[in-house]
Amino acid sequence: MEKYKICFREETPKYIQIAKNIKRLIDVGEIIDGEKLPPIRKLSVFLGVNNDTIVNVYKKLQGEGYAFLKMGSGTYAKKRDINKKILRDYSNIFKQITKEKYNEYVDFAEENPCAEFFPVNNFKKVINEVLDRDGVDALSYEETLGYRGLRNNISKYFWNEKIDSDRILIVSGAQQGIDIVSKAIVNVNDNIIVEKPTYSGALSIFKWRRANIFEVDMENGGINIENFEKILKKNNIKCFYTMSYFQNPTGLSYSYEKKKKIIELANKYDFYIIEDDYLSEIKYDKNIDYISFKAIDQWDRVIYIKSFSKIFLPGIRIGYLVMPSKIKDHIENSKINTDISTSSLMQRALDLYIKNGYWKNYISEINNIYKRRYEFMVNTLLSGLGNKVQFIRPGGGFSLYLKIEDFIEKNCIDLFYECKENKVLITPGVFFYKNSICGRKYFKIGFSKTDEERIKKGIEIINSILK
Repeated sequence: MEKYKICFREETPKYIQIAKNIKRLIDVGEIIDGEKLPPIRKLSVFLGVNNDTIVNVYKKLQGEGYAFLKMGSGTYAKKRDINKKILRDYSNIFKQITKEKYNEYVDFAEENPCAEFFPVNNFKKVINEVLDRDGVDALSYEETLGYRGLRNNISKYFWNEKIDSDRILIVSGAQQGIDIVSKAIVNVNDNIIVEKPTYSGALSIFKWRRANIFEVDMENGGINIENFEKILKKNNIKCFYTMSYFQNPTGLSYSYEKKKKIIELANKYDFYIIEDDYLSEIKYDKNIDYISFKAIDQWDRVIYIKSFSKIFLPGIRIGYLVMPSKIKDHIENSKINTDISTSSLMQRALDLYIKNGYWKNYISEINNIYKRRYEFMVNTLLSGLGNKVQFIRPGGGFSLYLKIEDFIEKNCIDLFYECKENKVLITPGVFFYKNSICGRKYFKIGFSKTDEERIKKGIEIINSILK
């Protein structure tokens, strides 16, 4: 009975406090699924409340799906899949908010550049140039690997021609890239390792493949190498999924030493590294040098994935893979089975956009814009939420990952729903972990869709809720 003990606060009805405590016990596993809850009279005596209070507690738990009643037997705990419900509610927000109503919200959830900063006229020029130059060919299917001109220019401008263009595969964004690689190399019950926490989209793909997922804690400079190698010694690992710079969600980046060590371990223990280059171009700290896993991959162990959607236009779904020679055919076949070919017109347009230097200018411009916004958000957080949350300064990317201080009873799920009611959109931390019990004290806020005035307003609302 001790686990049911609670110190009551005067401002909140007792039945709500008791119900909240029991829900927490169920969520963290201290009350297991199907466990019988104490009889009404016994729990009321233990907590020093009347019977009606416990009756209301059990009714509330049943109404919220945390308990069920067996007639003549009692009330029993019911384990809920918190992630499914909140993920559904989170996704529905963006389906339900119309363009007209969107401006009423402070959007800390999305992580794409504002369309207003994109030089549309330059993009019009390359589209028209492509259509004038290639005519109907610009609208036909490309070869499986993608438009050769784009692959050649990716090799030239991003890899100094050190990567053969025949090892570059054009895909429809990073999410498709992860899916294609997963289908190519991950089978049912294969063992894979991910960072803890990690990108929720990748977690979903690996779960869909019914892989056995091991997590290794992220820390300064990358994952904990000691724990990583312990898993490698005990299990036959197929691949390790990682984000090398401004990791989603933590914002942490890998040190050169850890990257080099992980590649050595990949060769020693025979596994592949799936490197998701998330937002390496968006950096505000000049001391951060960009060196990808792939750039120092001497054993051809890295499958490099890059999306242009986050730093181009989100509606234009284009990215690419760099494929290791041994599994090149498997990945190509997986791409064919997925969608045959990525948009030919968009590939050719992006090719000219890069070739004409527009890409480089655009990246430079948005770095300057978002650096100011990043610094404003950091300073606003320090002044407005400094005693209620902890966070690191990533030095790049479009978001910050916040931990709610332990003395504050709210978790990220409560915060998400209360923020939503106040027209502030955040991303709950539970999305980024294999187990929904984890991450309940974390949430992510992005600043790519919010100007300084809205950032200030949103932080003020979060502050009032966390009080």
